[in-house]
Amino acid sequence: MSVTTKTGQPAVYDDSVVRWFAIAAVIYGVVGMLVGVIIAAQLTWPELNMGIEWITYGRLRPLHTNAVIFAFGGCVLFATSYYIVQRTCHTPLISNALAWFTFIGWNLVIVLAVITLPLGITSGKEYAELEWPIDLLIAVTWVAYAVVFFGTVGIRKVKHIYVANWFFGAFIIAVALLHIVNSAALPVSFWKSYSAYAGVQDAMIQWWYGHNAVGFFLTAAFLGMMYYFIPKQAERPVYSYRLSIVHFWALIFTYMWAGPHHLHYTALPDWAQSLGMVFSLILLAPSWGGMINGIMTLSGAWHKLRDDPILRFLIVSLSFYGMSTFEGPMMSIKTVNALSHYTDWTVGHVHSGALGWVGLVSMGSLYYLIPRLFGQKKMYSVPAIELHFWIATIGIVLYIAAMWIAGVMQGLMWRSVNPDGSLTYTFVESVKATYPFYVIRLVGGVLYLAGMIVMLWNVIMTALQGRAVNAPVVAVNPAHA
Repeated sequence: MSVTTKTGQPAVYDDSVVRWFAIAAVIYGVVGMLVGVIIAAQLTWPELNMGIEWITYGRLRPLHTNAVIFAFGGCVLFATSYYIVQRTCHTPLISNALAWFTFIGWNLVIVLAVITLPLGITSGKEYAELEWPIDLLIAVTWVAYAVVFFGTVGIRKVKHIYVANWFFGAFIIAVALLHIVNSAALPVSFWKSYSAYAGVQDAMIQWWYGHNAVGFFLTAAFLGMMYYFIPKQAERPVYSYRLSIVHFWALIFTYMWAGPHHLHYTALPDWAQSLGMVFSLILLAPSWGGMINGIMTLSGAWHKLRDDPILRFLIVSLSFYGMSTFEGPMMSIKTVNALSHYTDWTVGHVHSGALGWVGLVSMGSLYYLIPRLFGQKKMYSVPAIELHFWIATIGIVLYIAAMWIAGVMQGLMWRSVNPDGSLTYTFVESVKATYPFYVIRLVGGVLYLAGMIVMLWNVIMTALQGRAVNAPVVAVNPAHA
């Protein structure tokens, strides 16, 4: 039964901003992955930059990471969190106007990133390259986001707070803390600033931020999506709600301490390196607990994987999540890190999580959302979803397998010594040996991009075929409130 307003009109969820964030996410996904393919091609054939400074690898690489993480991933998270918090709290957003402010603010940040990064205007910090005026805009937009999200939770019509909202809430609070502390800087001009920290302290804070950007922006928040969309698409309850709560608290506590594993064999004190390694190993338990909880939600409904490509996106994303969260702790072990660090193995690990976990769970969630936002029962073309799934999966496998092999090969070549103690191989020889794997990576990236283009076409056709609709707010049964 739907809820009515004081005027007698049916109350509806505020889905207009969700709709625009979802469409923007798909567009940014294509753009961000296209930039990734361009820089992969430049690593294969360096002359492709044609000597133009604005499109060199050093300028485009931060543009790629910002586009896929914050433009694509960020818009997915805004769309899904606004959608989920309304449905699980049985109330419209506390302020639709403020939600629209976050849409405008976030997209302005993205536009400014597209302008400044190719121009070489950068703070030089990994995943935090944007200069101080843009950092301030991010902070203001994020505060507005927090007000909308937590305000909506505050006016909920049910007593219970669903676990997805716990993950989104932790993500919003943690990212605010990380961004403000890591971005502290002394401006010396409108487009230039210097970090408030120096030396090893700057490195420590940067990787406390960098790893927890992965931990909260790219993991906790997307787990919130997983805990909503997998049960919805599978039409099954979460396998273990108790496990989901244990998963939440164990994950958010442990993740905060794992950052020092990025700084093994550096000037960082040895105890801090070891602390990061230990917490990274502990992190395996809550990560796999969440993966198992998501996959086991399909208990009694495994047959749906044969016919439902959206569910396949969501479940296979969890397989990549499990694989990446096993590989990460393993790479944090100092003896393993001695082989893997600074090699393309790290690149393979990052993209296993980014393409396999974040990418696939985002695509599955958007395929669930888009038809409902445009009043349709399903996407315009289900076979196109099937095609997207297979070419994306093949692309991921080619990409990460090539980088794993290249990385192990590089590590072994760099540490190989002759009987007299001299290096067996020069660095240039290791680069030459890596060339075939760069070609394979490029092919994998092209396939993944092709899948995203298929998705964009499918989304456009679905939107054109349907019409924008806002779903009615459901009435709450007092017995369950």
